[in-house]
Amino acid sequence: MNIWLNKITGQVDIINGVNHYIGMKHISAEMFPEFGYMIYILGAFIVYGLIVAITGSRKLLLTLIMLTVVMAGAALYDFYKWGYDYGHNLDPKAAIKVPGMSYQPPVIGHKTLLNFDAYSYPDIGGWIIIGAGIIFFFIYFFEWRKHHKAAKQHGTIRNAKIAMAASLLFFISSCSSGPEPFAYGKDVCEDCKMTIMEPQFGAEIITKKGRVFKFDDAHCVANYISKKIEQKDIKQTLFIDYNQENSFVTGEEAWFVVSPRLKSPMNSNAAAFATKEAADKKATETSGAVKNWSSLLQELR
Repeated sequence: MNIWLNKITGQVDIINGVNHYIGMKHISAEMFPEFGYMIYILGAFIVYGLIVAITGSRKLLLTLIMLTVVMAGAALYDFYKWGYDYGHNLDPKAAIKVPGMSYQPPVIGHKTLLNFDAYSYPDIGGWIIIGAGIIFFFIYFFEWRKHHKAAKQHGTIRNAKIAMAASLLFFISSCSSGPEPFAYGKDVCEDCKMTIMEPQFGAEIITKKGRVFKFDDAHCVANYISKKIEQKDIKQTLFIDYNQENSFVTGEEAWFVVSPRLKSPMNSNAAAFATKEAADKKATETSGAVKNWSSLLQELR
């Protein structure tokens, strides 16, 4: 017996005659509702395959592969359900009865039913669908591999460009004479080696070679200038404006308020301000004294 897309052919009458004795149903095309719509499903599948071929889309090809697998699985499950019903739902008035015996034919392969051998295998149409599915898979695999290699090569070139850009950026930044924003909780004071945690009291020394040293207190700046660096090597000494985080003011332009109530990390208790008015206001609030950098440096040394 051959099962086509929309009909059954072969020695169906002989099979029905034999199966009648054990109570199996009469096989006819009418008992398969799938024959009414399978032609449309296959037609839609072919049209979709042509769309994939015309567009050359790898994503659509993956969808086609998934549809092929789903359709094959659904067809096999449907065939299994039909075979189960055909082999188990027997006529109780059958001429031959074997208690506990069922006659479900195999979905794929061979099975012995009493003194009969039942075989079920794909025919030409089935092998065409299987071959098409395999071709779809290998095309997708080769396309994916080619794309992966190209992406890897592109990634290597991109990484090289990033490395070059990073090196250039590092070179530019190392030659830069400007201040660097503080990364609080990560940067370490150049003098006391404590982690910089309080942004209001931060300071930086920029050398004439472009190096930037960070500090957590004016006291550390004064100590570093006194013991670890020559004044002639300093291009700028900068302090954080107490009123504005990561806004720098030069030592020459800064006004400092010194007050025990400010409580800086290393006990200079000095905060820098961009204007004399802001420093005077803070000094009034904290009962502090207003100083310039030159006088404060002398006191802290």
